[in-house]
Amino acid sequence: MSTIPINSSSRLETPKGLRLYIGLFGRRNAGKSSLVNALTGQQISIVSDVAGTTTDPVEKAYELAGVGPIVFIDTAGVDDVGDLGKLRTARSYSVLAWMDLALIVCDAAGLTNCERSLIARAAQDKIPAIIVLNKTDCYANECLTATRTEAAASGFPVIEVSALSCEGIDSLRGAIKQVLADKTQPDRPLLGDLVKPGDTIVLVTPIDTGAPKGRLILPQVQAIREILDADARCLVVRENRVAEAIANERTTPAFVVTDSQVVRSVIEQTPASIPVTTFSIQMAYSKSDLTEMARGAAMLDFLKPGDKVMICETCSHHPQPDDIGRKKLPRWLEKKIGGPLDIDVVVGKDFPSDLTPYKLILQCGGCVVTRRHMLSRLQAASAQGVPMTNYGVAISHLQGVLARALELHPQAKQAFDQAHAELQKRFGSY
Repeated sequence: MSTIPINSSSRLETPKGLRLYIGLFGRRNAGKSSLVNALTGQQISIVSDVAGTTTDPVEKAYELAGVGPIVFIDTAGVDDVGDLGKLRTARSYSVLAWMDLALIVCDAAGLTNCERSLIARAAQDKIPAIIVLNKTDCYANECLTATRTEAAASGFPVIEVSALSCEGIDSLRGAIKQVLADKTQPDRPLLGDLVKPGDTIVLVTPIDTGAPKGRLILPQVQAIREILDADARCLVVRENRVAEAIANERTTPAFVVTDSQVVRSVIEQTPASIPVTTFSIQMAYSKSDLTEMARGAAMLDFLKPGDKVMICETCSHHPQPDDIGRKKLPRWLEKKIGGPLDIDVVVGKDFPSDLTPYKLILQCGGCVVTRRHMLSRLQAASAQGVPMTNYGVAISHLQGVLARALELHPQAKQAFDQAHAELQKRFGSY
């Protein structure tokens, strides 16, 4: 879980989870590292004539004029060899799955099956892409014409550059700006269109080990900023002050946003006329597809002891003594079903390719990654027929308050009810 010092200069920096991700993919020595250096005007990646110099994805946060805050990722060549090379290639393809934009870097001499495979994967997964023909200064126009024609047949934009001389780099920047404007799926605001000018929003922020002294977690900071940007008021309280805070307000709050772990207590303190949601539910709305996450939560009622469940955390934070993903969620799940589950905890940006062993996937809010990243996970789970939900939706259901927690999102509540009815027909009463 990402935290932000509320009195630090880091508040002026855009977190990586709010940036767009641009990845460079291609064969070894196609010039990916030289290209990212040319685009940024900095020596980000090591450049060498030795094939396979880049072995792991290299990230660089950058401010691209006309686009804004982004992250460039330079990846290993997809033609790497040997057992280790196969792992590097698989890693590059796993990164491709969650890119906001893929730059498929090709030697201008001609496309090989490696580039064709990358182009096909990007098209199949609907990943915005630009085909970059590099080293154009090294080849005659007749050679370029054939390569250009084949690349253009893909339907992706094709830009010719020389990373060495920087010829065509400005054209590539322009194409990046255009594609990102037309094709990307940026995060929705955390609170969406829920906040109106003049509203009062109550934010409930427990102080626990997940928020070290002097810090608030990233979604809380985002919510405060969005409320202020909407010309509304926010009232930030701990979980033991909710009823008092609401009673002391002259104007009834528009709604309450709470940490999921205290959602039941907060709902008990909040009049029925005031909707309640959670930061994590709003993260599902902002970063992913809340309706599908609510649909996936229906499987919680049909788990049995021994079922295999995957719990996913996108950030690699140091586990807390009572960590939500590693401790609390497994404890609540096993209490509900009356026995132990077979739980795998997956941490980081990579996602297992084979999800079929799992009965259910529980995903964190994803505050450190992009919406495209979260949607790619949801898409992979859906393609393999594995239901997926997020921490906030799951916790609200396990606490018996999901209907109330989804009042601001009736479509998601309807999806949960429909999925639950379908599962009941399939598995019988729970």
